[in-house]
Amino acid sequence: MGIGNVITGLVSKVIVFSSIVLIYNYHIFSLDRAAWWYWVAIFFADDFSYYWFHRTSHQVRYFWASHVIHHSSQYYNLGTALRQTWTGNISGGFIFYLWMPLVGFHPVDIFLMQTLSLIYQFWIHTEAIELLPRPIEFIFNTPSHHRVHHGSDLKYLDKNHAGVLIIWDRMFGTFQKEEERPHYGLTKNLITYNLFSIAFHEWRDIIKDISKAPGFKAVLGYVFGPPGWSHDGSRKTTKQLRKESVKEVDHYVE
Repeated sequence: MGIGNVITGLVSKVIVFSSIVLIYNYHIFSLDRAAWWYWVAIFFADDFSYYWFHRTSHQVRYFWASHVIHHSSQYYNLGTALRQTWTGNISGGFIFYLWMPLVGFHPVDIFLMQTLSLIYQFWIHTEAIELLPRPIEFIFNTPSHHRVHHGSDLKYLDKNHAGVLIIWDRMFGTFQKEEERPHYGLTKNLITYNLFSIAFHEWRDIIKDISKAPGFKAVLGYVFGPPGWSHDGSRKTTKQLRKESVKEVDHYVE
């Protein structure tokens, strides 16, 4: 999957970089790349953009269709970090970063920060590291925080979307502390090693759902609704599953 990501990236990254350069031609501010604050600002801007891109990739099925590949491993190790999408750039995931060249961040610097972010995220895909010192755990994304993100347990679903800084999850209500060790993978795991099935299975399922949709509203739901959405309630979203879980607990207490 990692090799496929590199191969598809030879084409898709040209599209992404060209789009960023095009937007940069109309930038609003002229930022001084030699100033120290420029690099601080672009670091936070990139990490903030990544958080919303990553969070949206879990909440909108269209983007989840590309991102699901990264969550399809039932193991959690450095190899999991290399299980990457073949369609993420082509399907438009880069739009979350287009505000950056518009305000004046240079396209080369944006690509540099994205690369550094990916390098940082590589090492946190491990079970070999438990907890780091408390200040680090509070500010940064760590193996413990990211293990939660890869968990398929209900309380861990759609949590800890951080790239480098976990502060965004703390600020926007998506943080979850690691309690017991997560079960990794998807709520319904793939039973295949076929690369093309892994890379495109969710896109295929979207097309199937669209073909059976009773109307245009349902079509929009199957494409842009949250993963698990269905027009007839035959499948459940994370939000629906959590509501049902709360109702079950309330019923048990009564």
